[in-house]
Amino acid sequence: MPGSEEESPVEIRIGIAHTGRELAFDSNESADAVRATVTEALTSGAAFVTLADAKGSSYVVPTAGIAFVEIGTDQSRRVGFVA
Repeated sequence: MPGSEEESPVEIRIGIAHTGRELAFDSNESADAVRATVTEALTSGAAFVTLADAKGSSYVVPTAGIAFVEIGTDQSRRVGFVA
């Protein structure tokens, strides 16, 4: 979020076709940046998309195998009780 000093990680879940598992990780990229990266890879016909998690690991995912991509919001999570 522009203007904020500390951004919270964005949760990303990628469904892989023909498998019962998902790839799930947190990224320090903004939700818009992740969305743009994935959209560009899919629309350009790239063979794969590369994303990095909050711990510095990289994930290379074949675009042909992507069933879905769920991108969480980059707003900080609220902590506490709701009355």
